[in-house]
Amino acid sequence: MSELTSRPDGHRDHHHVTRIAAPEGVHPGTGYSHVAWGTGRFVAVSGQCAFDEQGRVVGVGDAAAQARQVFENLRRCLAAAGATFDDVVKLTYFVTDITHLPAVREARDAVIPADRLPASSAVQVAALVRPELLLEVEAFAVLPDRSAAGH
Repeated sequence: MSELTSRPDGHRDHHHVTRIAAPEGVHPGTGYSHVAWGTGRFVAVSGQCAFDEQGRVVGVGDAAAQARQVFENLRRCLAAAGATFDDVVKLTYFVTDITHLPAVREARDAVIPADRLPASSAVQVAALVRPELLLEVEAFAVLPDRSAAGH
């Protein structure tokens, strides 16, 4: 596993993924990178909601509890593809109320270090698949090419 490196041009590299928090001429975002890319295998994780293994909603009415469950579900989905949060290049947040974003960011920050934040988008939606769900998060990741990694 390669280490995180800083390059003279301000880009941050980790493994096979590069993140740029603020490209030249673009105002820095708060809590995300404007650009992220990688080389290797692409992994798409469907939007995850706060369902437990039995399909029950975790944290009805509690955005923080739902966000923690969502990120645990994302972790499990990434692991199924052989990925971790270090491999994530893009997260998209769908929230029923934009005031849920601090809870989402707290759950994200518990699993993704501040120097490895992916590109992100947040969208307030009228509703999700079930009325008790407050948020959904999808992820895109890039894994190193197995042939390049010596597999």
